[in-house]
Amino acid sequence: MAGIYIHIPFCKKRCTYCDFYTEVAPQFIPTIIDSIVKELYFRRKYLNDALIHTIYFGGGTPSILKEVDFERIFDTIYDIYTVADSAEITFEANPDDLTPDFLKSIHSLPFNRISIGIQSFDDTDLKRINRRHTGIQAKEAVKAAQEAGFSNISIDLIYGLPFQTLAAWEQQLDQAFQLQVQHISAYGLTYEEGTVLWKQREEGKLETVGEETMIKMYELLVRKMNENGFEAYEISNFAQKGYRSRHNTSYWKQQPYIGVGPSAHSYDGVSRQWNISSMTKYAKAITDQTIFFEREELSLNDRYNDFVMVSLRTSDGLDIELLEETFGSELKSYCLKNIKPFIDTQKAYFSDGILRLTADGIQISNLILIELMSV
Repeated sequence: MAGIYIHIPFCKKRCTYCDFYTEVAPQFIPTIIDSIVKELYFRRKYLNDALIHTIYFGGGTPSILKEVDFERIFDTIYDIYTVADSAEITFEANPDDLTPDFLKSIHSLPFNRISIGIQSFDDTDLKRINRRHTGIQAKEAVKAAQEAGFSNISIDLIYGLPFQTLAAWEQQLDQAFQLQVQHISAYGLTYEEGTVLWKQREEGKLETVGEETMIKMYELLVRKMNENGFEAYEISNFAQKGYRSRHNTSYWKQQPYIGVGPSAHSYDGVSRQWNISSMTKYAKAITDQTIFFEREELSLNDRYNDFVMVSLRTSDGLDIELLEETFGSELKSYCLKNIKPFIDTQKAYFSDGILRLTADGIQISNLILIELMSV
């Protein structure tokens, strides 16, 4: 089983916190769609004819595309690959794109899951991070998607936004639960170097949220998710029963996937590959049939590090027997030795062959993971 990720690198405007590869250049949409179709054909052997169980359109803003653009990509995918009848097929969307007309236009497409980038319901927050929708539009978008027949809806939220208080974050969560969606991804804000928000912080124009408040925000997040029937199945991802993101879970389970489009990443179990982060260079290389990506062969230690990092972020935890079977007894011993101080201080626990982080351990997960990495 395998997945396909399609990177749509277009936005109508750029968010102040974002460091993903995106461009405000809608005139290039036809060119990039052509290139994505060609890349799918060029790399049709990458997944070795594996059954496709997830397809994910991310970005950028996939909802900026038209029905005909999606149709071309889907026609190509279904021509090349064997897609499972039960495949999870997701697209990311901005709330203001999800008009009744847009949703009607994509009704015949095989999408069965939608991920809506709300980030906040507060208009002041939204203006500060340069989002192009309002809080009311966010709620209307979810309702429109539900009325259009989507019964598997995820929304994204960000906590720790500039000037945000713990009480304000609680209000955000309460509004989210009222929407009756099946999945919520909630991310603590990080100031990525070079972004507008990072520059504003460096210039002293923002009141940032302190570390102690960030911890309280996460604790509040987990508690309220539990109270409202959401499972914390990954540090930043929460789902109603039966609605985990199968695509993201496939990443955490280290299943192979192909990433198509500018800056998209791929993984085949032994190597990682990433496409060039330039629309013009990517399109030209595709046209000229020259190399448009870089590739890294993963060492045993690299694969061990990836396994540990993604496993411990999830509620499923790290299977020690599988670790030994895959990476050998030496790395198993190394892992157990280095995790012991965190078990002793109740930041992690080992039960029935599975290693997991406690609630306190999640708060310092980066520190724990660093200690478990093998160089």
